[in-house]
Amino acid sequence: TFTVMLLSSVITATLASKLKDQAILSEQAAFRTKTLLETNQLLQKAKDEEEMFQITVDQLSKLLRCEAILYPQVNGALDETRVTSASTVSDLTLFLKPAEKDAARRTFDCRNGSFDHMPSSQAMCIYYPMHIGDTVYGVVGVRTAEKALAESESAVVQSILAECALAIENDRNAKGKQQASLLAENERLRANLMRMISHDLRTPLTAIYGNASNLLSNYDVLTPEECRQIFGDIAQDAQWLTDLVENLLSITRISEGKMQLKLSLHLMDEVIEEAVRQAERRTNDHPISTAYSDELLLVRIDARLMVQVILNLVDNAVKYTPPGTPIAVTARKNGDRVVVTVADSGDGISDAAKPHVFEMFFSGENSVADGRRSLGLGLALCRSVLHAHDGEITLTDNVPHGCVFTFSIPVGEADIHA
Repeated sequence: TFTVMLLSSVITATLASKLKDQAILSEQAAFRTKTLLETNQLLQKAKDEEEMFQITVDQLSKLLRCEAILYPQVNGALDETRVTSASTVSDLTLFLKPAEKDAARRTFDCRNGSFDHMPSSQAMCIYYPMHIGDTVYGVVGVRTAEKALAESESAVVQSILAECALAIENDRNAKGKQQASLLAENERLRANLMRMISHDLRTPLTAIYGNASNLLSNYDVLTPEECRQIFGDIAQDAQWLTDLVENLLSITRISEGKMQLKLSLHLMDEVIEEAVRQAERRTNDHPISTAYSDELLLVRIDARLMVQVILNLVDNAVKYTPPGTPIAVTARKNGDRVVVTVADSGDGISDAAKPHVFEMFFSGENSVADGRRSLGLGLALCRSVLHAHDGEITLTDNVPHGCVFTFSIPVGEADIHA
């Protein structure tokens, strides 16, 4: 009986020990799997490579319960001055000793496997390359109590490093594609600009040249009325060229951040009247009316640019509406903002084109009244200038037909000195 009971106890204890070991192994495997999944999710959410490096060393430290550091690769070599360490590292100087750097460099040169306390090295860390194929993105060192990691632990470490390397490669590829797309878009805009400018500059320049040649050749036989008509055509074409160049220069300055606003207090009705006077000198085909509220419309603006904004909106209405149709400019105060509207009675703009009217080089589907194409810079310039003034601009329909451009800017406050 004693022998039987002894054998049963030994067998039971052996089985219990095996089951306990198996449970520990299962728990470790589950923890490693969870860490791998968590690492993948964190790397996908990372914003840049620095964050990816930090996630990698933190996850390795959490997995192995040890300290870890990472040497990034910069321009084909390890950057030993920019090291990412896990939050568990208490003294980084221990990881920056010559022996550690030497082991990290040899691991980088090897690009495969790991270096673990080689006889010629006094390194305290085990170093692993973080690579995909022949491309190494960095070297990771882990400081463990053991001389070497278990095979299962080493496999998980290499899996985490592979995840990080893949995330970095995907991030660089995405940035490369974005940069290529941006360059292609810039090239497309440049080509469109050159094509449009070459076409639209040629038309008024040809007209100016032809009228000037006509005056030189036939001045003696032309009547005063005919001369005044030719002079008017030359002035109109020259004014169109001046407006085009002014818009191009303003757009360029704003896009490059070189536009310096000269802000000062002005009455919005005076600014509108100046813009309307300039517009009326250019055309007599459209009656332009103005209306203002009884409140004081004081704004802090760059007057020259704001006149250009209103003039562009009025010119846009003149270009795309039939002769004789009225244009109305109004201004009023709405809370802490001054609201200005420019309304016309033309054919309007389709719903499909409305979201694009403030984009550069968009000229819409309607033809310009004088036959010239528009570069589509006027409304884009208006939006840029108004944004610089903390303003907004919108487009709505004018019932029963036509368009209403509305913009608002903050009310200006006068400085009162005692």
